[in-house]
Amino acid sequence: MNRRLVSLITATAVAGLTGCSSGVAPSKTATGAGTGAMIGGVGGAVVGNNSSMGTGTGLAAGAAAGAIIGGIVGMVQDAKDRKEQDRLAQERAYQQERAKKLAEEAKLKASMEEELAVAEGFRISDLELSDAKRKLEGAEERLKRLRDERSAALAKKKQLDEANEKTLQTEAEIARLEEELARLKGDEAPGARKPAEGAPVPATTTVVRPSN
Repeated sequence: MNRRLVSLITATAVAGLTGCSSGVAPSKTATGAGTGAMIGGVGGAVVGNNSSMGTGTGLAAGAAAGAIIGGIVGMVQDAKDRKEQDRLAQERAYQQERAKKLAEEAKLKASMEEELAVAEGFRISDLELSDAKRKLEGAEERLKRLRDERSAALAKKKQLDEANEKTLQTEAEIARLEEELARLKGDEAPGARKPAEGAPVPATTTVVRPSN
């Protein structure tokens, strides 16, 4: 009896744990029962081995208890998952319905606006349309003139800045060259000329003043 019970519990545990390999996701109830049976069986075998129940009896009792507890936990988890899935399904359905309604409203609004535009177009005369076009041309010409005037003023400002900058650079170069030339010319006294080679040196004239 114990062996048949152990075999049944072991088969249930193996089926619950290997359900994913068959391509079908096992329920949380089956998975929990299988996991609980294996854990409970191992614990029961240890307890039975250390008591008078025996290893087989402890294994069967532990597996049965583990399967029951694991199954209960799995069922609770399955219920939570189904509730969450139902909530998500309802949310998706609501969003899809809302998007569909908004699309229909937008389409209806566009159709109404187009009908109003057509009706208003029938009331527009050729004279009114020509006058509107003439005003548009005048406004565009004025805008172009103002933009050209602005561009010309900006160009003049840039030219003035460039001229001032170049003037400063030119004056700085002039000052540098004047300083350089003055330094080079400073090697000989201003206004003095060296006598030619072989020319006589002029005598110094001494002025004698009469005594009183």
